[in-house]
Amino acid sequence: MNRFFSDEQRLLQETVRRFVADDVLPAASAIDRDDAFPQALYKGLADLGLFGVSLAEEAGGSGLETTAACIVMEEIARGSGTLGNAYALPVEAAHFLNEHGDAFHKTFIPGLLSGELLPATAATEPDCGSDVAAMRTTADRDGDDYVINGTKAWVTFGRIADFIMVFAKTDRNAGHKGISCILVETDRPGVSRGKSEELLGMHGLEDCQIIFDNVRVPITNRIGPENEAFKMAMGNFNFSRLMMSSMALGMAQAAMEDAVAYAKSRKQFGSEIIKFQAVQFMLADMSMDISAARLLIHHAARLYDAGHSIAKEAAHAKLFTTDMAMKHVSNALQIHGGNGYSKEYRIERIFRDVRLSQIYEGTNQIQRLIIARQLEKEFA
Repeated sequence: MNRFFSDEQRLLQETVRRFVADDVLPAASAIDRDDAFPQALYKGLADLGLFGVSLAEEAGGSGLETTAACIVMEEIARGSGTLGNAYALPVEAAHFLNEHGDAFHKTFIPGLLSGELLPATAATEPDCGSDVAAMRTTADRDGDDYVINGTKAWVTFGRIADFIMVFAKTDRNAGHKGISCILVETDRPGVSRGKSEELLGMHGLEDCQIIFDNVRVPITNRIGPENEAFKMAMGNFNFSRLMMSSMALGMAQAAMEDAVAYAKSRKQFGSEIIKFQAVQFMLADMSMDISAARLLIHHAARLYDAGHSIAKEAAHAKLFTTDMAMKHVSNALQIHGGNGYSKEYRIERIFRDVRLSQIYEGTNQIQRLIIARQLEKEFA
């Protein structure tokens, strides 16, 4: 597909691929084993200017297309799901602040792009995920401040973040229409880190619970209008779903490459197993579905850049790609046989890492609901 990339996109892909080959792949197993944030690699991405690749030039970015960010994500995740996941955070935070923030909020963008400031987003709670309206974290007005109370769960970068974009109820009786987004610096009194999350995969992202105990924040820290954060988030989910789709795509691509290499070298019954029809059919389906997923993602990205609504197209890309990736990473592990179950082979790590993609940025059951509702509107 890259034969249709622009010269700029092709150069970008080659640059990231070299960085992944030289720096990321040699460290990927240790990141997973040690469950430690890869600070040097994260800074390496920032130094290459990758966090702002699709951000407007006037905001400090490179002003390239959303497709460019998808290309970057695929290449990074092809080497490490953890680093791909880490890449998404500053990219999405910078886009969110630039689109919805005021002059104060935008002062955080240069630090995001340079890798000096680590962001986090806190929406999910111990008892609420997809049901955003059920969140219990509150932000009550007190003079010129909000006073925030509540607990957030599964906060990626939670243990190391410099600031958190917190979604909280500013109108307790209005459901999802009573939620605001407030920027909270993590050194404020009352902000504390709870238990670290022990995850199946995606190790090294410093996930933890964040507890807010009478945290006082100026009203000026609120991002966007009061009580409109749900609508803001839904709009930005379209971009973030393309990022998560590209992350899953990169891991599926890596799994296919490993499966082909293993099938060419592994002999059974006097022949390389790539000669066996059962293996050939699995590889053929991988190649077909990976190509289809890439087309879905890049099609949605082009529509997004052209100013079209892509609620359905982003859900298509996220649903198809992450389900596809889970299926074919599993098949790639199957091709490895017993060795696929061993940590000596990276397919075992990819298998654990890719599972999260079906949950992130709206579960795949939610994606089906979104698609169905969009169809209902289209054919009304």
